[in-house]
Amino acid sequence: MRALLQRVSQASVQIEGATIGEIGHGLLIFVCAMQGDTESDADALAAKIAKLRIFRDEDGRMNKSVTDVNGAALIVSQFTLAADTSRGNRPGFSQAAAPEDGNRLYLRFIGAMSDLNCPVATGRFGADMAVHLVNDGPVTIWIESPNSSK
Repeated sequence: MRALLQRVSQASVQIEGATIGEIGHGLLIFVCAMQGDTESDADALAAKIAKLRIFRDEDGRMNKSVTDVNGAALIVSQFTLAADTSRGNRPGFSQAAAPEDGNRLYLRFIGAMSDLNCPVATGRFGADMAVHLVNDGPVTIWIESPNSSK
């Protein structure tokens, strides 16, 4: 699985003008299941993200995790993270998991983050969403599940 993390002071997601998920201090996580990904990939990615030390400690150094700072996660599905731009000018998305697998793994990832004591808000799988955020830092990090061969 792939994820793009943004450390935020606030973030929200809207569908047709209605806010369906929002957080204060924490992580905005865009996540994409890739072909061949499994539940263990979702679990491993959540575990890695929950422990990732990208929040400031008392000395201003990135030395704390989202759970250390009592932050939350806004998790948004984004199949475009599977974009292949190696040929031509139109990205290809054939490496993304099929929609039914993508949704299943998205839900598994959400559950895994919640199980790791991280409060979670979400977008809606497959929906056209407007995402609003205030990037803190800015800090933006690309990450893949530890066992990913993609």
